[in-house]
Amino acid sequence: MAPKVLVSDKLSETAVQIFRDRGIDVDFMPELGKDKEKLAEVIGQYDGLAIRSATKVTPTILEAATNLKVVGRAGIGTDNVDKDAASKKGVIVMNTPFGNMITTAEHAIAMMFAVARQIPEASVSTQAGKWEKSRFMGTELTGKTLGVIGAGNIGGIVCDRARGLKMKVVAYDPFLGQEKADKMGVEKVELDELLARADFITLHVPLTDQTRNILSRENLEKTKKGVRIINCARGGLVDEQALADLLKSGHVAGAGFDVFAEEPATENPLFGLPNVVCTPHLGAATTEAQENVALQVAEQMSDYLLTGAVTNALNMPSVTAEEAKVMGPWIKLSDHLGNFIGQMTDEPIKAINILYDGVVSEMNLEALTCSAIAGIMKSVNPDVNMVSAPVVAKERGVKISTTKQDKSGAFEGYIKLTVVTDKRERSIGGTVFSDGKPRFIQIKGINIDAEIGAHMLYTTNRDEPGIIGTLGQLMGEHGVNIANFTLGRSNAGGEAIALLYVDAPIDAAIVKMLEDTGKFQQVRPLEFDVG
Repeated sequence: MAPKVLVSDKLSETAVQIFRDRGIDVDFMPELGKDKEKLAEVIGQYDGLAIRSATKVTPTILEAATNLKVVGRAGIGTDNVDKDAASKKGVIVMNTPFGNMITTAEHAIAMMFAVARQIPEASVSTQAGKWEKSRFMGTELTGKTLGVIGAGNIGGIVCDRARGLKMKVVAYDPFLGQEKADKMGVEKVELDELLARADFITLHVPLTDQTRNILSRENLEKTKKGVRIINCARGGLVDEQALADLLKSGHVAGAGFDVFAEEPATENPLFGLPNVVCTPHLGAATTEAQENVALQVAEQMSDYLLTGAVTNALNMPSVTAEEAKVMGPWIKLSDHLGNFIGQMTDEPIKAINILYDGVVSEMNLEALTCSAIAGIMKSVNPDVNMVSAPVVAKERGVKISTTKQDKSGAFEGYIKLTVVTDKRERSIGGTVFSDGKPRFIQIKGINIDAEIGAHMLYTTNRDEPGIIGTLGQLMGEHGVNIANFTLGRSNAGGEAIALLYVDAPIDAAIVKMLEDTGKFQQVRPLEFDVG
């Protein structure tokens, strides 16, 4: 059955057609973006939800979204999506951070010009029949110092455009390396130095606990007298009341704001002040940008629903279509390894350690790790997946560590998963053969070669005669066909294990009979999703 997507906001017909062309059933109902009751009624039938800013993806909507796998936001901002609730539900949240980069950067530059030359006020005055040339004395951008807070995708474009305007650019960004700063032609500085030197300050960071009120009253008071502040990023980055006070005092010469702490902004301390330019969140409002992000979100959602490729996800590692093809068997192996450990472990897990060896160590380890954790957590919550598993593990206080190493043995690559509890450590290793089939190759340090089936039986015992006969006889007497039988031992007469791949689930009565023989230390039926 083809995946089904609901478009609940206004997306272009071209974007909607992309879903159809890719073989996805799509319903275009933009009226649902503002009708949360109706959205909650219908969302359960959809695998994907494509939105802009009108649709609010709340815990209530997610609770009703029983089949939902992905939410795609046409645009960069996802404040209208409860990402924590989505992660717990196992729903991927995607955005399109690159479709409106140029548009937003250009808006910031336009705001700088508008504030520097007081264009909006001058326009109103002139159209009112006044001719106040002396009132609107502006300032040039050439030769001025621009302070850029956040030199990522959009901030980087602003830096480039500002250098083209012959401005000197200083940037504050904790993630900006010196080599990258040199390549961009900007001076990397700390925030206090930027505040003291900049003639113009523009913000290009997301709203997080670290960036909220980054231009607080205290920081605004550290700025150079006559500075002009531009915010086309996110409301809440600037203390708006403090900025209004400093504008009134003359310390700040002007401001250009496209975003506000409260939106829609019908009232604000900045409104009505001279030389303050305000726009209603227009950073991405160009025909080109709106079309770009719509097309991108349709492509990204289609890729995920059809191929498993994950692009621009906010709550899961990205996996390209090419990676998905190569990594598919390894992701399945990670899930099987985790599932084995999860089904074998009855006590609380304290730590999960994963070793990646050989070719697999060069793959997308974040995705593989998420798959392994999901496999483990399925024994606790069958609905857990690669998105929600890390959240569940974190909530339970499980420590997760990974190690990678060059090829160290006979296999081109393998994964070893170890789980630590208060009582024991339990480990299992596996690899993917050239036929693309995952295999278990080591359990408890004992080498084996076990094909993985939907129904399996795991036993441990002392290495002694009669084990194979006991297992075979009991399976045969109760009509259980053995597809594959794998044995392993630590040494002659030492600890031994057996893994049986059978055609049907093992009945509890058979498990009891095996236990009652007294030959086995452990008998555990196992189930794996091999589809």
